[in-house]
Amino acid sequence: MVRRGRREGGRAAGEGGYGGQGARRPEVRLPVLERWPGGELEPDGDYDGLEFTEADLGSQDGGGARFMDCALTGCALDETRLRRARLLDTRISAPRGVGTDLAEATLRDVEVLDARLGGVRLHGAVLERVLVRGGKLDFVNLRGARLRDVVFESCVLVEPDFGGARLERVEFVDCAVRAADLTAATLVDVDLRGAAELEIERGVERLAGAVISPGQLVELAPVLAGALGIRVEGE
Repeated sequence: MVRRGRREGGRAAGEGGYGGQGARRPEVRLPVLERWPGGELEPDGDYDGLEFTEADLGSQDGGGARFMDCALTGCALDETRLRRARLLDTRISAPRGVGTDLAEATLRDVEVLDARLGGVRLHGAVLERVLVRGGKLDFVNLRGARLRDVVFESCVLVEPDFGGARLERVEFVDCAVRAADLTAATLVDVDLRGAAELEIERGVERLAGAVISPGQLVELAPVLAGALGIRVEGE
């Protein structure tokens, strides 16, 4: 489900406002949910229309599982194994934990709100129509991932690793991006103008396909000069 035409920051969602096409946001409309009875997640399990509230899912194995029309609220995800899981039309609110494994997972029409997560493994994952709003993500690994119609809003990303990833119609709105790694990444219609803080540690030359503001260009100038082999010296 996609929200279309709503005004976002002076323009309609889905309009890039710079000649490109903006990200389409998810609109998660959950049905009446049943409370998850508890217990252990099961590999390749099927979770449909369930509400997980304040559940401790740490160190559990839900690899290959499918979560559809679910809500996870205030759950602990320390070392939770969700490799190749599928999260569809799902809202994840206030998750916390370190080392959550979502490698090669699929997230489609998903909202992640007020997350406090560190070392999340999302390498090789597919994210489509995903909103990450609020909270802080430390050292998230998105190497080789595919992001399409993804919005990072009012959040802090510390050392995100986009190495070898493909980002298409990705927006950064009122968020801080610190020490990002874009090595070998491919960017298409990526809007970085809304990032209140933008720091590229590696791969600044991969910004082709992104749009930045004049102020960001000035701030990135030393890194860009270094990547191009330009020496800047005083008279």
